[in-house]
Amino acid sequence: MTETSNTQEKLKEIKRSFRLLMNGEASKSMREKGLDYHLNWGVAFTDLKQMAQEYGKDYSLAVELWKENIRECKILATLMMPCEEMAPDLAELWMEQTTTQEMAEMLAFNLFQHLDFAPILAFQWISHPSPYYQICGYLTLSRRIARDGAPDDRGLCELVDQAHTALADDSVAVRHAAYNCLQRLADLGDEYAKMVNSALKGTGIAF
Repeated sequence: MTETSNTQEKLKEIKRSFRLLMNGEASKSMREKGLDYHLNWGVAFTDLKQMAQEYGKDYSLAVELWKENIRECKILATLMMPCEEMAPDLAELWMEQTTTQEMAEMLAFNLFQHLDFAPILAFQWISHPSPYYQICGYLTLSRRIARDGAPDDRGLCELVDQAHTALADDSVAVRHAAYNCLQRLADLGDEYAKMVNSALKGTGIAF
């Protein structure tokens, strides 16, 4: 069996397994909240995470999974993509094809936060007009700040400036992501908390 046919067989096997794990109530609830997928089986994230561990990291399979407009396939793609094989142009493509808040969060938490080049893209995304780009960007930066510390002086100024604007965004999810990112920054110490509070003076928000 060739690598391509093997990948396709795994894809079919994975898609068939969703029927056994489907949760109709969860699927209905997500549809009512506006999560737009061609198919949504309502499978719990814990089940998908277990499935991803069983199959292991697999670049070709992750790419094929992402192509499917099926919620569970896309989440599995974020879990199964090997970080060392994810190129910046592919990350940009996946971000461009993201159409729900849930998937923006999954990309940030499961994949993008672990990529060496992620902060570069994340700083571009927080100034993007799309709320999904901004959510993913702030969540990615938040995780990196918690793990690696603060960005350089230029990055700090850019982050605080963009987040200040985002805190007045129409999207609650964007405001929440920006707030959490600033909270991560303020948690690094008094110096950073003072800088954030100074930038937000007059907004009624303080850390």
